[in-house]
Amino acid sequence: MASAVLEIPRVVGRGLLGGLAHLGRFAMMCVEIGRGFRDWRTWIPRTIEESANIGLGSLPIVIVIAAFAGAVTAFQSGYQWQTSLPVYVLGTLIVTNIVLELGPVLVGLVLAGRIGARYAAELGTMRVTEQIDALESLGRSPASHLIIPRVLAGFIMVPVLVIIADFIAVAAGWYGVKQVLPITDEDFAYGAQAFYRNFDGYYSVIKAFFFGGAIGLISCYMGFNTKQGAEGVGRATTAAVVASSVVILLLNAVLAKLLLNQ
Repeated sequence: MASAVLEIPRVVGRGLLGGLAHLGRFAMMCVEIGRGFRDWRTWIPRTIEESANIGLGSLPIVIVIAAFAGAVTAFQSGYQWQTSLPVYVLGTLIVTNIVLELGPVLVGLVLAGRIGARYAAELGTMRVTEQIDALESLGRSPASHLIIPRVLAGFIMVPVLVIIADFIAVAAGWYGVKQVLPITDEDFAYGAQAFYRNFDGYYSVIKAFFFGGAIGLISCYMGFNTKQGAEGVGRATTAAVVASSVVILLLNAVLAKLLLNQ
């Protein structure tokens, strides 16, 4: 019993020290990123290339996710519909739910799996095979070559993909709700515009911007600090996806509180 009681402070202490160590390494990586911005001739072309890879590679899965999300939202709205309400309210419900929540969050979580796993695996493999060490020995900055392009690509392309997903999901919801309820195009369009505020679109893009930054920074950090060979690469990849997903959900709650409840 006494040994179990004494083990609690040890576990708490190890967790606290581990968290502080991660915080310190993450801060050092951010400092290296700041220094790496001076080498703009290196990271600008790499950022363009990485952005193209993210956008084109992620577009098919984003389209599929958005289409199903919009259709499911419409079908559920039809299932829960109350006949005493005017039918045009469906346009408001579908558009608002997609733009404010489903579009950015679903796309962010999907991209956390796709982009986060890729970044962590790539950088982790480079770390355990000493490619990053070789780059440093040549006097080149790993941040400008490897981290900055990936992080900036996340900041740039995730909002673009979310905008595309919002349009596709709204179109799918528009089509889907017409299959389950007698609503005309004019009714849906009226409801979508009647209560829509321009800030709703800005809010969706703001969330996507923060989600993209979180995916890029966290996955690059996990991959850059990989240890213990192939097993370490697997752990870093899993940790990158899990941590990015949790941070996205946390940011979703924080941004909703800060921006929608003023």
